[in-house]
Amino acid sequence: MTHTFKNTPIYYNVTGSGPAMVLLHGFLESSTIWNEYTSSLSEKHTVITIDFPGHGKSEIVSETHSMQLMAKVVKSVLHKLNIESAIFIGHSMGGYVALAYTELFPDEVKKLILLNSTPTADSEERKQNRKRALEVLDYNAEAFISMAIMNLFSENSKKKFTSEVEALKQKALQFPVAGIQAAIRGMIDRKDRTDVLANFSKEKVMVCGNEDPIMPISDSKIISEKTNTQLIQLEGGHMSWLENADEIHKILHFIE
Repeated sequence: MTHTFKNTPIYYNVTGSGPAMVLLHGFLESSTIWNEYTSSLSEKHTVITIDFPGHGKSEIVSETHSMQLMAKVVKSVLHKLNIESAIFIGHSMGGYVALAYTELFPDEVKKLILLNSTPTADSEERKQNRKRALEVLDYNAEAFISMAIMNLFSENSKKKFTSEVEALKQKALQFPVAGIQAAIRGMIDRKDRTDVLANFSKEKVMVCGNEDPIMPISDSKIISEKTNTQLIQLEGGHMSWLENADEIHKILHFIE
């Protein structure tokens, strides 16, 4: 299904009935990462998946897709569906957007699950790496996408999920380069939302990979203690939705 946000087509999908559950994908991903989950989750929930602007089937909204802007895209879709509150699950960048949504619309978030994500802002080193990525994308998008996706997996997972990794690359290569760059600019500019997570008084969970090359487990442990957030530690890297599908199924089904 398609929704229009600021004259721009935004793709989303809705399945099932019951309490709303919003699944938000990460950078260089699309709503299709949740395909394995939506059928079972929709037995008890209204499950909403959305392609962020410049990703999947959604078009580009702006030169910079800030976390706040993408949160407003989500809000617009939920408003169209007459959904006033939901459980939010965000993978990586999707977690950044879920936190921005929680900041903007705190009463509309029933539960918050950050999957391989963090409330902290980028370090200066990370910002510089992202700025270099913007330049690389201008002349060698394929090399950047391939490297960026490979870097999300632990060494064991790269070998175990060879075909899945390749499929992710091929899908991401279909995204407009300007859309990928808009998301990178948004991540560079995103602010620290540790206080948002700390002040969120409802159920909140961080699910982390013990070999995550992007979100070190040591940092996640510190954040979970600081924000009084439940921490679930899994084997593997940054792509727990793929690397630990059975465990993620159990976690999401436990959330009511």
